[in-house]
Amino acid sequence: MTEPTPAFARATDAHELEEGTVLAPRFDANGLITCVAVDAATNEILMLAHMNAEALSLTMATGEAHYYSRSRKALWKKGETSGHTQKVSEIRIDCDQDAVIIKVTMGGTGAACHTGRRSCFYRTIPLGAPASADTKLAFTGDEPRFDPKAVYGKHEH
Repeated sequence: MTEPTPAFARATDAHELEEGTVLAPRFDANGLITCVAVDAATNEILMLAHMNAEALSLTMATGEAHYYSRSRKALWKKGETSGHTQKVSEIRIDCDQDAVIIKVTMGGTGAACHTGRRSCFYRTIPLGAPASADTKLAFTGDEPRFDPKAVYGKHEH
């Protein structure tokens, strides 16, 4: 994008940050804020990603989810390649304004994950034993809805 990076307000104290009405997102040292996307109808957690100031601003302005890819070091609009868009109905920011939740309605096949699944959280970690090199994950049954290689040309994140 060629537009300048949007400027957000800065909170002057903890009370303003936590109890005020001014949007003052606290981006990390890399200029990012964590974003959790949840299904607007079911509250199912679909994915976790990151936004920079431009991605957050574009999401607010367009109602379509935009993220920042740490691996590609680039802005991306969800679904631009795959057709699995995310229409945003609500954005929430947490108490200290360093994370956001977006409530979305999925387009395309309804798959939010680059593996073709509905949710990126398709495996569980066992409880009741300490972590070890032998710890095994269990699949939830969330089967792929599309072939990632056919959509992306390679396994991409």
